[in-house]
Amino acid sequence: MEAENPIIQHADKCPKLHGEDCKCDGSHTFDELYKHRIELFIALCRYFIQGKPSYDQRNVWISKLHSDGSSYDGWFIMGIAKAEGNQITYHLPDECWDRCEKIAEVLEKAPEYDGHTSDDVLERIRNLHK
Repeated sequence: MEAENPIIQHADKCPKLHGEDCKCDGSHTFDELYKHRIELFIALCRYFIQGKPSYDQRNVWISKLHSDGSSYDGWFIMGIAKAEGNQITYHLPDECWDRCEKIAEVLEKAPEYDGHTSDDVLERIRNLHK
């Protein structure tokens, strides 16, 4: 007898699933994973301001506006590094602003976007300890 896919088994009994609108990997919903990413990024930024490896190109900042003055309603940008080729940035929900304001430099506008992709950000995070 072939074993049933554990994700399908989970989906049959998961109280978090409510039709096609809810996404679940068998353990976490997409919303839960997104919340984890937000908290992990804030924790990483906090690490840089607590006397850990911190360099001029790796400072932490927040802004409600992109460099061109545009914005996404309900979101702000948090970043590590301002220099081109070093930026690690994420949009975070406005409800995180007060916590982030305590650990980051507040900028009127975000630094000029260096065109980084998700893959670039992953590589830059991997290289932070170097």
